[in-house]
Amino acid sequence: MRRPNFLKGTLIFVLVSAAFIMGCNKDNQKQMPPAEIKVVEAVQKDIVDKIDFVGEVYGYQDISIRARVPGFLEGIHFREGFPVKKGQLLYTIDQQAYLAEVAAKQSALAEAKSRFAKAKSDLERYKPLAESNAVSQADLDAAQLQFEAAQSMVEAAEANLEISKINLSYTQVRSPIDGIIGKSLSRVGELVGQPPHVMLNTVSKIDEIFVEFFLPENQYLQLVKKVTTGEEIFDESRYTNDNLELVLADGSIHDHTGHVTFIDRGVNSSTGTILIQTQFENPQQIIRPGQYAKVRIPVTHSSAVIIPQQCVKELQGQYSVFVVNTDNKVETRPITVDTTIGDLWLIDEGLSAGDKVVLEGIQKVRNGMTVSPVLVDYESQVSSN
Repeated sequence: MRRPNFLKGTLIFVLVSAAFIMGCNKDNQKQMPPAEIKVVEAVQKDIVDKIDFVGEVYGYQDISIRARVPGFLEGIHFREGFPVKKGQLLYTIDQQAYLAEVAAKQSALAEAKSRFAKAKSDLERYKPLAESNAVSQADLDAAQLQFEAAQSMVEAAEANLEISKINLSYTQVRSPIDGIIGKSLSRVGELVGQPPHVMLNTVSKIDEIFVEFFLPENQYLQLVKKVTTGEEIFDESRYTNDNLELVLADGSIHDHTGHVTFIDRGVNSSTGTILIQTQFENPQQIIRPGQYAKVRIPVTHSSAVIIPQQCVKELQGQYSVFVVNTDNKVETRPITVDTTIGDLWLIDEGLSAGDKVVLEGIQKVRNGMTVSPVLVDYESQVSSN
């Protein structure tokens, strides 16, 4: 009879102990403070993104020097790679054949003028005779025709002589502009003016330069929408803003800013790109044609909502962040992103200025968790307005 009482007492002791332990656990849980989590506020402000495009440098003028008449090259009268002046003699081509041609054309002109003088004299003599019926009308008409033919022959001979003189002048090749001349492609004694020695050299004016680059169609559409900011794309005032930078091959920034001077008429259907031309001053003539450089175009995002990249989670193309609400509870917030600028994300939808976004420990928090948010200032490396 005593055994059942013993079991009953043991059961009561176990139940009382379990209740005591559970009460202690609850007290311990109530005493544990919420975890401290670093958060940042979503910021809304104007931010400048600088986009680089690789382009090729051209001189403000790049003039090809060509031999316009065939002949043997007799002389080179400049220093390669140095400045030349407009009208300066650059090359001379053997003139003998062209001097002989000029002499022949002068002789032909003299003969034509002699015939013209005789025809004129005959016509003047026939006119009074025809009036007195001393010669027939047919003789007068023939004299008139001979006069007109002789006159045409003189004009043709003068034109031929002028062409010969022009060809003779082409034997002296002169610089068409002030600029810097390159390396000669032909040497003294070579036959020039015929393939492959038609091209002799190039003179470039480089106190100003053009930089051309090709922009993919989709990137062009994105860029032009942000740069124009509602202005007409053909508004000439858009092309006077010197706000472009030129990044040289060594990473340095050119001393002078530039502007867009030309956007091509259409997109190249073969490559899907459109040609953009920009212009920069180059007074020290450091930059030379043929170089490659990056044109840096600033794009301002007005009133953009931005957060650090490390706040954002991405899963199968879906983006989200952890936001701490006014009750200090964590909630998952899906977002739509625009683009990254340095270490920042630009947010299209899902966040507003002032929202507290979890910065560190996003792997440790979960939806509905109560935390103690610690607001920190995030030092971004991106320049902003």
